[in-house]
Amino acid sequence: MRLGLLRHRLAPATDAATAPELAERIVVALVATHPDADLVWLDSGVGARTGRSFLSVDGARVPLDAAAPVLPQLRAALSAMPALRPVADSADPAPPLGLVGWFGYELRDETMGMPAPATPPAHRASWLAVDRGLVLDHESGSLELVALDAAGSGWSGELDGWRQRMLALVEGARRASPPPPADPAPRTARWRDDDARYAALVRRCQEAIREGEAYQLCLTSAATVDAPGDAIALYRRVRRSSPAHHGALLRIGGATLVSASPETFLRVEPEPGGGLRVRTRPIKGTRPRGADLDADAALVAELEASDKERAENLMIVDLMRNDLSRVSELGTVVVTGLLEVESYAQVHQLVSTVEGRLRGALDAIDAVAACFPAGSMTGAPKRRAIELLAVWEGAPRGVYSGAFGYLAVDGSADLAMVIRSILVADGVATIGAGGGVTALSDPEAEVAEMRLKARSLLTALGVRDEADARPDLPAEPQ
Repeated sequence: MRLGLLRHRLAPATDAATAPELAERIVVALVATHPDADLVWLDSGVGARTGRSFLSVDGARVPLDAAAPVLPQLRAALSAMPALRPVADSADPAPPLGLVGWFGYELRDETMGMPAPATPPAHRASWLAVDRGLVLDHESGSLELVALDAAGSGWSGELDGWRQRMLALVEGARRASPPPPADPAPRTARWRDDDARYAALVRRCQEAIREGEAYQLCLTSAATVDAPGDAIALYRRVRRSSPAHHGALLRIGGATLVSASPETFLRVEPEPGGGLRVRTRPIKGTRPRGADLDADAALVAELEASDKERAENLMIVDLMRNDLSRVSELGTVVVTGLLEVESYAQVHQLVSTVEGRLRGALDAIDAVAACFPAGSMTGAPKRRAIELLAVWEGAPRGVYSGAFGYLAVDGSADLAMVIRSILVADGVATIGAGGGVTALSDPEAEVAEMRLKARSLLTALGVRDEADARPDLPAEPQ
């Protein structure tokens, strides 16, 4: 149990295999009854054997003054929410009650004191204060309603009314059988860079590396597509084709983030004896999945043996060790996993894990301030990489390359990288994609990797011919 937390356990899903499907049914029902509400669905994806879904349509938008720093405003909003405190010897995981939302890449002007191009306020940061919701455990199939007990009066009054409505909605969702998401109408992708220009930019990155300006650079591009009318159906297609441990469907105001992210930016967890442990899991190194088991195994072996991919990953591990050391107790920053292969529906990835113990009274927001933007999306050294890439890419990245997730009232946090993601806003769906460039990179292979990372998302949007590129910048980098 946790002091200040109300929990109402429901009958579980029929079995663990049906839990992710039930989450979809509940979301469809929530949207039907709250068509204009902001929506939170933090999701570990179809077929996930562990993890959970957290669902809510009851968040309140955090008003952010665009002329003021974002992080202090979020700290104030989080402090204004009811406290949630663990009881001694409690091992139960806290639900993600607190703030849920995203940071855009251009928030780097605040965290690094560097100039950044202007972006719409929703692309810079959008957050909801969420004090109630439904947790569905993908491993056990268990469901429970959770809420912060602000008044200390338990399930009574307005909270009890919400509970009764949710119980009825979940029971209705159990009996419902929504059809599979319809296939999307055909659409065309408009790429910022065609293959020739992106390859030329890779060579420009390599020239800067040879000149000693950087060790590694994460070059990105973007594609835009006419937005689909139904973002819920879009996410249902994405989670079927690209299940991931940090899937999400977040609708805040006029912007919707659809994600199948495989990368943890920061995870902060309270330790049993007090204090907070922070962990990051940067990804650098990619291979496609093979056509059969033998080809798949060969690609894994190739990834593990690649000098280029290993060097790329190690450079970012060193960068993240440095960032975490700025907020961690002396001697606590350690590498607990190095160059491990994780496999997803479309790709194999090389992943490492770095963690430390936060110093004194520092918290998850301090960790964001020290580490954002993540080194896996900039390169090394971080400051010079950002400066070079801003010139060559020629456009803001927006929400792509930022982070999304939750900052909970108990001090925990789970923030994922905004990669393998789609932002739907103002009638346009935008996908960012890129990869790390080193001196050993092959420009044509970098083009192929960038396209591979976007392919399943474009397919979910209805794009059939990825080769249709309309570059909006000059053919050669300056």
